[in-house]
Amino acid sequence: MNRRTLILSGAATLILPAAPALAKNVNYVPGLLKKHQAAGDTVFLDFKASWCGTCRAQGRVLKSLKEENAAYAENIVFIDVDWDTYGNSVMADRLKIPRRSTLVAFKGKQEIGRIVADTSKRNIKKLVDAALSAATA
Repeated sequence: MNRRTLILSGAATLILPAAPALAKNVNYVPGLLKKHQAAGDTVFLDFKASWCGTCRAQGRVLKSLKEENAAYAENIVFIDVDWDTYGNSVMADRLKIPRRSTLVAFKGKQEIGRIVADTSKRNIKKLVDAALSAATA
């Protein structure tokens, strides 16, 4: 590497804005939802399967939304629920989750809303915005 390349690459790293660090989604384990609900947290459940195309499309939309607005990750607990593991669980039954690719938002124990098998960025954004409004109210 010559000196010019070294200087330019160093300068570029100082000039470029730092990319916002996105909070990772938390993987569901039994009791996690109850813990966050009892604390009054705003929770966004994503029931998905690794083999599900609709789930992957929803995941891309959610990732894009969180990149556009850091307030989502700062105020909402995003929980991934593995459909293959927890699709027939007591929790999924209690919440009446009909299938994978279901997104559900809660503030404490109160359901804010849900989306089933919808990949529309507009509709998913409405649900995440409603969760953010509840979280910051």
